[in-house]
Amino acid sequence: MSFTHEIPGLPRGPAPSSLGVVALRLKQAREAVGMSQRGLGIAAGFDPTVASPRVNQYEAGKHTPDVRSLELLGKVLGKPVPFFYASDDILAEAIDLLARMPIKTRKEALKALRESMEAS
Repeated sequence: MSFTHEIPGLPRGPAPSSLGVVALRLKQAREAVGMSQRGLGIAAGFDPTVASPRVNQYEAGKHTPDVRSLELLGKVLGKPVPFFYASDDILAEAIDLLARMPIKTRKEALKALRESMEAS
């Protein structure tokens, strides 16, 4: 199954590979909060001497952050780990919105989705 993306700054088209998706989502989230690569890396707890190159390599798709690093980066950016792996923009937004909801509201939203699927 192929998804298209609508990531700002990139031409609309086929979704990138999973490595590319993490890189693009990371850059998208970082730019949305107006942080530099160095600032993000330092805020995530990376050694300041390698913070900028490390985040740059992640965003360039040369290396993929491990889950723990992605958790640290996501915490700074206010994004859950699954957000970074979503190749579909609508799914990425849904993951982000659900993650920010209080648990009770999240359960209600999930129930509404299930009911919607059963009705169709």
